[in-house]
Amino acid sequence: MNPNPNPDERLERVESAITHLEKLCEELNRVVIEQGKVLRRLQARQQQLSETVEQSELDRIKSTNPKPPHYQ
Repeated sequence: MNPNPNPDERLERVESAITHLEKLCEELNRVVIEQGKVLRRLQARQQQLSETVEQSELDRIKSTNPKPPHYQ
């Protein structure tokens, strides 16, 4: 590597580095957006499963604890 590159060479290296960083930033942004979508889907699914388990547990409790005869 040249110890004292001329200004044109330095500018070219800087522009190249900036181009690389811009591309990397765009790729990372796409990944973050996709992960956000996946996270929202997983949260919705987890909520559905939680509600299903809760309802199943309530149904089980109701079926194992019949009403006393005077409430029927």
